[in-house]
Amino acid sequence: MDSKKNVMVFIESRSGKIAEVSLELLSAAGRLAQELGGSVEAVAIGHNLAEELKILGHYGCQRVYYTDDERLTHFTSIPYAKTVVKIIKQCQPGIVLFGATTMGRDVAPRVASALKCGLTADCTDLQIGEHKIKDVTYKNTLMQIRPAFGGNIVATIVSPESVPSMATVREGVMKMIAPDTGKTAEIIQETCLLDDDDFLTEVLEVIREEKQVNLKAAQVIVSAGMGAVDPEAIALAKNLAKLLGGELGCSRPVVDSGVLDKDHQVGQTGITVRPNLYIACGISGQIQHRAGMSEAKRIIAINKDPLAPIFGLAHYGIVGDVKDVLGKMIKAYKTKS
Repeated sequence: MDSKKNVMVFIESRSGKIAEVSLELLSAAGRLAQELGGSVEAVAIGHNLAEELKILGHYGCQRVYYTDDERLTHFTSIPYAKTVVKIIKQCQPGIVLFGATTMGRDVAPRVASALKCGLTADCTDLQIGEHKIKDVTYKNTLMQIRPAFGGNIVATIVSPESVPSMATVREGVMKMIAPDTGKTAEIIQETCLLDDDDFLTEVLEVIREEKQVNLKAAQVIVSAGMGAVDPEAIALAKNLAKLLGGELGCSRPVVDSGVLDKDHQVGQTGITVRPNLYIACGISGQIQHRAGMSEAKRIIAINKDPLAPIFGLAHYGIVGDVKDVLGKMIKAYKTKS
């Protein structure tokens, strides 16, 4: 089989557990590999991860190239990047995917530089397509889709002559497939060829700070836009979210104005969510925001502008003052409860 049809995913682990973004990328890699007629591979780095790596097979990974070394227990840039470069040169995949995380954004550019290949950052979609430059047509090319110019446009980027084509992908944008526990991945132990001189830094202690809000896991999200940005409206939205057992989200302008931090932001430049219920409060519904919440099972939009684009996406629309409507919703819920 032509190895250039294969799609490889860089696996992240945190505290000995596989990061969710890696499972999302394996799900996307499976779709891409199927279109190319190739297979899904992974490169994993760490220490004592062999048992945990078995889960990768459930998400369609066929082979895992695993480098185990006690010195690799904690992430450090140069050793991880050198190890990934070694595996890519050895396996020659056509596409390599990284999470657009702190770790992925550190490793991917180093790998791209070492391999002298293209890298597209912060992708929100990946497709296989055809691209023509003058008289040359490139088939089975990776179409790397991402927001550009501050999220005001969506750009499709191609690097057809780059081998491999590489991209970092935002967390949450790729839908994770249902795990198939009947599938297994071949774990191939790789020899660690790193010298002590490659470890320029030593991790003495790891301190993890949990996010204030986990929108990706929330089944109910009440989200505030600029039409609900004053303290009273934010308080009402937060109260309703709490009553419904959900989380408080927001659009980008609310974060830019300093009212809420980025952990709450939904959209192309924020977090992609798929809750059972999404209540958009005072959100106009520009494409940048819709891209992050359009797959919610039920969308309720509240806006005083009857022509707001969000109503074109919502299952239920309420035209009115956000504070008035939220107040009545809270009262009705408490009365029913």
